[in-house]
Amino acid sequence: MRFKMLPSVAVTSAVVFAALASGGTAQTKPETGTAQAMATPSPEMQTVLDALKALGAKPLHTLTVEEARAQPTPADAVAVVMKDKGIDAGPAAEIKMRDVAIPGPGGEIKARIYTPPGAGPFPVIVYYHGGGWVIANLDTYDASARRLSVGAKAIVVSSHYRQGPEDVFPAAHEDAYAAYVWAVEHAGDFNGDAAHMALAGESAGGNLAANVAIMARDAKITQPLHQLLVYPVAGNDMTTSSYLENADAAPLGKADMAWFVENAFAKPDDAADPRINLVSRTDLSGLPPATVITAQIDPLRSEGMAYAKALEAAGVAVEMKNYDAVTHEFFGMGTVVPQAAQAMDYATSRLRQALTN
Repeated sequence: MRFKMLPSVAVTSAVVFAALASGGTAQTKPETGTAQAMATPSPEMQTVLDALKALGAKPLHTLTVEEARAQPTPADAVAVVMKDKGIDAGPAAEIKMRDVAIPGPGGEIKARIYTPPGAGPFPVIVYYHGGGWVIANLDTYDASARRLSVGAKAIVVSSHYRQGPEDVFPAAHEDAYAAYVWAVEHAGDFNGDAAHMALAGESAGGNLAANVAIMARDAKITQPLHQLLVYPVAGNDMTTSSYLENADAAPLGKADMAWFVENAFAKPDDAADPRINLVSRTDLSGLPPATVITAQIDPLRSEGMAYAKALEAAGVAVEMKNYDAVTHEFFGMGTVVPQAAQAMDYATSRLRQALTN
């Protein structure tokens, strides 16, 4: 299947694909020099951003790591909006969950298993949360994991990982792979079906999911049937169009990404590693089909699109959608942001299709 630009993809998306299609490669700086003014968030997205500000959240780059980990999150802001508007969590609230500890190369890895209603055995999605490899945890991204389980009718193993600056790159990548191997080996213990595995992740977690797909291919172990990459970190170029356009965006801007690099890596040059700079890779053939989701008001938009194009060029079946008028972190906000509900429906439809074949 060829790479698809689906009808609801934003007009701004076209620039990167035009540049890459006209003789460029995945290594080309996508959208560089073509930045537009930052888009206006939708009313619903703005309501969440206003709630986050009212909770006292500050730009990450102005904080210490300890302060950043302790401050209110977008998930907290969504909870406030839900309470104010009398919105309940719906079917996602009925998902059963339990915490487990996975043996990892640096000690125990915290993980949480989400199980949908039914008899099973269920397909298994190994999910990695975002947070720039520095902040956030299983609780922060609970909504995404729950809704993936409900929508995909699958068990979700949401895996934490070591974070910088205490444990710098590639500690998170090592833990992510260990969690996938554990899920394959122990799927039967939690009513999962190891023959029907998928990977998913957001932001830094999207990068982890992409890397685990590559590592599983190279190790010739059980292959995931699909990879869901939501606004993944896929490059190290901070001069792309989306970086310039969204330099001052909330909750993630250019200075915040620089802050993550400072804290997640032993030295800035480590961000050039092909595990981070995925768009530079030339070994992407033989990977599972992918769904790539990006957000218009997000510095990572350009590199996510460029990685989708690189996968397609390597013969990987890819579909992608860019959602207008929403920011980084929108994906788990489906109870209050319509585009997030649409993105989750799209993602889980793709996962169900892949996991039931």
